[in-house]
Amino acid sequence: MPADPAQFTTRIARLKADMVAQSRRVQALVEAACDAAFVRDTAAAERAIRMDEPIDRVDVEIEKAAVQLLTDATAAGAALKPEHLRLVLTIVKINNELERIADAGVTVAEMVQSMQALNAQLPETIRVITNSVIGILRDAGTCFDRDDAQLARIVLASEDAVEEFKKAINRDAQVQVATGKMSVDVAFLLMEIANHCETMAVHCTNIAEQVLYSTTGKIVRHMKGHWEEVPQPVAP
Repeated sequence: MPADPAQFTTRIARLKADMVAQSRRVQALVEAACDAAFVRDTAAAERAIRMDEPIDRVDVEIEKAAVQLLTDATAAGAALKPEHLRLVLTIVKINNELERIADAGVTVAEMVQSMQALNAQLPETIRVITNSVIGILRDAGTCFDRDDAQLARIVLASEDAVEEFKKAINRDAQVQVATGKMSVDVAFLLMEIANHCETMAVHCTNIAEQVLYSTTGKIVRHMKGHWEEVPQPVAP
């Protein structure tokens, strides 16, 4: 006798809740890393780095739980709805994106010691780009939590702003170095932070793509400078 699909619906809901909690952990790590960078506090940076350990542990737990859920459903002959299958696949992919965002946050925290050694003061433009990324990360987690396709589209549109901030930071650093107002080492640190912010924003847009796939069944791709939602072909 086939298993009751309701039990798998409950497991999927629990898995999604775990994923939402993971997104908040990652956001907290990124916030802590950026705050530590601005005050060049190595102790605070170390605390941010230690926040990665539970994130890594939960990352593995979520992936194992998703694989086990699909394995059990197959073995039990449970007919999961297409939207439930999409959600499980989305959870696996978002889990990976969040782990990479956390890694980027850790890298920013690891740079604090160099900032302190160089007495590097971060300009307000860095605060703008880090705040933007934290906001995008928050919205990425929220759109997944709420199945909010419209908010996911806003996340997709936000990546361009981060890219422009990064370009402005890089141009300014180059000018500062050329005029002797900034050392090459400090400029390199600023550019690295901007690069990691852009990386985090890209992972956030990947999350938004997955949310749109989960909620609408459409595959989102960046084509010719804009985002396109491509409906999946209907099986004959």
